[in-house]
Amino acid sequence: MLHKDIHKNTLTEEVTRTPLRDGFGEGLVAAAKAHDRVVGLCADLTDSTRMREFADTYPDRYIQVGVAEQNLAAVASGLASEGKIPFLTSYAMFSPGRNWEQIRTTAAYNDQAIKVVGSHAGVSVGPDGGTHQALEDMAIMRVIPRMEVIAPCDAIEAKKATEAIARTDAPTYIRLAREKTPVMTTVKTKFEIGKAYEMWRSKKIDVAIIGCGPILHNALVAAKELEDRGIGSVVLNSHTIKPLDEKKIIELAREAGAVVTVEEHQVAGGLGSAIAEVLAQHAPVKMTFVGVKDVFGQSGTPDELIEQYALDTMSIVQAVKAMH
Repeated sequence: MLHKDIHKNTLTEEVTRTPLRDGFGEGLVAAAKAHDRVVGLCADLTDSTRMREFADTYPDRYIQVGVAEQNLAAVASGLASEGKIPFLTSYAMFSPGRNWEQIRTTAAYNDQAIKVVGSHAGVSVGPDGGTHQALEDMAIMRVIPRMEVIAPCDAIEAKKATEAIARTDAPTYIRLAREKTPVMTTVKTKFEIGKAYEMWRSKKIDVAIIGCGPILHNALVAAKELEDRGIGSVVLNSHTIKPLDEKKIIELAREAGAVVTVEEHQVAGGLGSAIAEVLAQHAPVKMTFVGVKDVFGQSGTPDELIEQYALDTMSIVQAVKAMH
């Protein structure tokens, strides 16, 4: 059954749908109100990345860098070195896609706590096609020393994550989606960087389904379908890919004896890879990976692409069944 802090309408037709980027926009304004050192930088995508409200509310703390993503990261790093808390936004394909070296060397190498916000990530960008569908961003960011990586599951969690990272001294990457996606959490749902939490638990546990981002909604629907078929599961929201909640993941792997990871990202280098690295050392169990498998994205509606890349509910159900 759903955890008590997960929205009661999550598995119904009445589920609310809101873009994660809206939650970020609200969270940034809240963070700026709480911390006068927060500044915002954008690469000519103020409206698309939902930085507009911040720019209008705090115009003296907003910098429009233009279409110059490398400069975006370099300027943000300089501001961080002077004590500011810089949030830099663009499409994930461009930042961290185009400016990875500046993020790595100018910021993380020098221990500057920039906050990289990658919008429009995953295949659900849809008609924009493979050139704009960031499916490798978590992989390239989690490999950078000191970098923290967060993939919120919905708009409420995106708001909480934005406010949370403004309080840390770590360089951080937050991954956001463009489309309206189900709101699964509530204001009461706990959020802590580096702490995963359960969203669903059956009376008996045959498999642990661990995911991140909006695709977790498909995992929850799959969990209900599996329970109807006599297969019990626990669904874990591992919103923080780095630092991973190793203790919780090891605990569930040992309890279930089987793990399925779910992510709207390449299987290679993403959440599934991070979890496999941990379990290989501490709790080797059967694993299956639901994610994009070594191919680029393509044009299509979000729903078409989710199905095309076997990220839909029935694909998760089939992945679990194949392990039993």
